[in-house]
Amino acid sequence: MRFLRLLYVQVLIGVLLGGLIGLLWPGFGTQLKPLGDMFVALVKMLIGPVIFTTVVVGMAGMGDLKKAGRIGLKAFLYFEVITTLALVIGLVVANTFTPGAGFHATPESLDAKSVAVYTDAARSVGVVDTLIHIIPKTFVSAFVEGDTLQLLLISVLFGMALAHLGEKGRPLFTILKETSQVFFGIVNIVTKVAPLAAAGAMAFTIGKYGVGTLQQLGKLMVCVYLTSFLFVFVVLGAVAHFAGFSLWKILKLIREELAIVLGTSSSESALPGLMEKMERAGCDRTSVGIIVPAGYSFNLDGTCIYLTMAALFIAQATDTPMSLGQQLGLIGVLLLTSKGAAGVTGSGFITLAATLATTGHVPVAGIALILGVDRFMSEARAITNFIGNAVATLVIARWNGDFDRSKGHEVLR
Repeated sequence: MRFLRLLYVQVLIGVLLGGLIGLLWPGFGTQLKPLGDMFVALVKMLIGPVIFTTVVVGMAGMGDLKKAGRIGLKAFLYFEVITTLALVIGLVVANTFTPGAGFHATPESLDAKSVAVYTDAARSVGVVDTLIHIIPKTFVSAFVEGDTLQLLLISVLFGMALAHLGEKGRPLFTILKETSQVFFGIVNIVTKVAPLAAAGAMAFTIGKYGVGTLQQLGKLMVCVYLTSFLFVFVVLGAVAHFAGFSLWKILKLIREELAIVLGTSSSESALPGLMEKMERAGCDRTSVGIIVPAGYSFNLDGTCIYLTMAALFIAQATDTPMSLGQQLGLIGVLLLTSKGAAGVTGSGFITLAATLATTGHVPVAGIALILGVDRFMSEARAITNFIGNAVATLVIARWNGDFDRSKGHEVLR
């Protein structure tokens, strides 16, 4: 059958088969974890070269370096408005449905040791630490560590320098342009094994944590998924509509990448594919090279929804009252800390721990309550983050006049 040849169909089949394996043979399912880990590692291996070549070629070929600054400023403004809206929506839903009510968890019942690794890492999360972290130790270390902000910084600097060389830099520009196509070709090869990776990742999740875990904290999960769904189709749908795009057509364009994100629970696994699709849809190469990597650190809509809901869930579960002023203060802190742990493994928990520690009102050890189901909510976060960055790239590119309407109409039809 022809539809079975489609990548997103194969990935969805892999997710279903992996779920069945984890449910029926949990021991075997947990052993399949390396399949998902190896795939994500393969893609992360390519993120550095893809970002570097895309940004450098885009900036060097653009000529007007002030344009890159305008793109960055508009992207920053967009990111702040949308993520603030996501934080507020998460706050409203958590107050309306109170998913943590009735737990009555006491400090003695919380397992602080199980979350010690996150609370320890949270101490180093802050605005100053984040700014320092953006600068890599060496030029090569940014590629080794795979930090998107560090990669973006050295790519922008390299692109600016290459642009200033003019005709002298033309040979290097040509080499990097062709090299970019090679790396995107490797990405296409790697994504062929995405169905197998999705099966392994889902088998591990179900096998290790079990479906029974979902029942205990089911209300929180339903709230997170429902809120993410409404945010995508109401908020992002409205943003796309006013910018002249159809959200449904955008989702249709990135359906393969969405399936990969669903299977691996990692939006990073589809970053190169998103950059390629946005260029194909008519966005300027420079806009894609700046907006997408920056969005992966600063435009995390799904993570923002999760953070506010998780913080209020812990407050409700531990019977910790929070006034409106304290909740608004929580949002203010999250506006900073949600950017502070970008690119760090376990960043959701680290950010949450840092936020609770900063506010000093809700017990930090309370994150142990959601440790078991966090893995099941990561899909909602990752998919919402991914769709948010796809919409952001198209909207900002059009806002900045870097969108080819004829190409976009052909691809987004």
